[in-house]
Amino acid sequence: MLLGGVLLHGTGGGTPSALAAAFPDSGPAAGEVKSFVDGDFGQVAAAAAISKKNTAVTADAVPQIIKAVSPSVVGIIGKYTGDPGSGPDDRYNLTHGSGIIVKADGWIITNAHVIKGLKNAVVVTSDAKSYNITASYLDEVSDLALVKINAKSLKPARFANAADKIQVGEKVIAIGTPISFSLRNSATVGVVSGLNRAVDAAYRLIQSDTAINPGNSGGPLVSMKGEVLGVNSLKYAAVGVENMGFSIPADTVQYIMNQLFQYGEVKRPSLGLELEESWSAIVGLPAQDPLTVTKVVSAEAEKAGIAAGDVLYAIDGHRVASLVDINEWFKGYKPGTAVKLLMQHDGDIVTRKLVLGQGDPLIGGGEAEGDGDAEAHTEE
Repeated sequence: MLLGGVLLHGTGGGTPSALAAAFPDSGPAAGEVKSFVDGDFGQVAAAAAISKKNTAVTADAVPQIIKAVSPSVVGIIGKYTGDPGSGPDDRYNLTHGSGIIVKADGWIITNAHVIKGLKNAVVVTSDAKSYNITASYLDEVSDLALVKINAKSLKPARFANAADKIQVGEKVIAIGTPISFSLRNSATVGVVSGLNRAVDAAYRLIQSDTAINPGNSGGPLVSMKGEVLGVNSLKYAAVGVENMGFSIPADTVQYIMNQLFQYGEVKRPSLGLELEESWSAIVGLPAQDPLTVTKVVSAEAEKAGIAAGDVLYAIDGHRVASLVDINEWFKGYKPGTAVKLLMQHDGDIVTRKLVLGQGDPLIGGGEAEGDGDAEAHTEE
């Protein structure tokens, strides 16, 4: 490209005779030189223009995406009323996190663990304006919360459509407020490492290798389309563990937000049962072993003839093998809905009809034990 540029510059005001001096005596005649200039040099110029165009097309889009999404990302800080020394700003017993603007009139989505126990909380937008939080709605099961500030004309983030499939290896960007509140709207880049992860959460999560540090919680995980794929929620923190962050997917975020906007709480359907996962489900093997009823909690479940020791295979024909499977499936149900359960009772395969109650989606009958190599931590 540089050579082409030099040659083009050299011929800009020259004549065929001047150019011919570079050729031997037996070289091309003036007419041939003119043909060379008009033909081959013209092709060089055309190639240069195409190359420049291709460079513009393939230029890294990350800076522009960060620039476009950052106005929709906020920092949240306040005095922590829980145990001192547990937040990223523990010197003054302060803690902070991040949030995503979802409505222009001041509604923001963040993590429940960011807001819980936070007193005199302040939201700071990307243009350094501060607002007090006037209302908040928490859902600790999903670790999501809605907060309200008195602001207008904010820029809401665009959330990805649930129908758009995310792919492992897809480049993503995390934006938030890591470590120090002075580092608001910091961005890190990585790839999607895994999907549908059941990791210390009620719903399935997106795994990525973007750097997610204390204070990033509540901020967005953004696609190369500039859309929010999820809300950053937790990371694995242990010696020898690196770049393992997890985000709540956009479809779960939308489900929780719709409930909080409509009711101020999440009205979840409940089986009214304590269930225990199989060993395969606990360790993450790709098995379809059923769940075991360890305790019947609700009157509706007793009325349906369900007893401790029964085994649950499917709900309305949908196979379930873990507690997270049921939580995900129940996002499409409401309390009071009648469902058919395929179960095993006293060795017989039976169908039970159960009217769903309201409350925690279900109560785990046993705790999974890890190997001690890593521990999941939520990051404020």
